[in-house]
Amino acid sequence: MNTLFGSVRFALLSLVLLASTLWTGALADEGSAGPVWIDVRSVEEYQESHISGDTRITHTDIVPEVMTLFPDKDTPIYLYCRSGRRAGIAKQALEEAGYVNVINAGGIDDARQARDLK
Repeated sequence: MNTLFGSVRFALLSLVLLASTLWTGALADEGSAGPVWIDVRSVEEYQESHISGDTRITHTDIVPEVMTLFPDKDTPIYLYCRSGRRAGIAKQALEEAGYVNVINAGGIDDARQARDLK
C-alpha cells in the first residue's frame, strides 16, 4: 500500500511539474509576441533625444545584441535611426542572420508618429 501511495504521489507531482512548465512556456511565448522597437543611433544621439522604453543598439552591433536579447527570429523588430539609412543597414544584417520580421521604421520622428508619440 505504501509503495502504491508513493507511486501515485510521484505521478501527481510529475504532472504538476509538467503542467507548470508548459504554462510558464506559454506565458513566455505570449511575452515575446509583441513588437520590439530598436533605436540604432549612436549613444550621443540617444542622449539628446530618445523614445522611452525602446532598446538602443548601435547599428554596427545589431546582430550579436539582438541574438542575445531576442533569440526568436520571428520576433517583430522595428528599427529606426535619424533618417532610416542605418536602420536599413541593420535590417539587412538581421535578415542575413535569419530574422524574418524586421521593419525599417525610418527615422525617430517616423517611429514616434507610427506610435502616436510626441
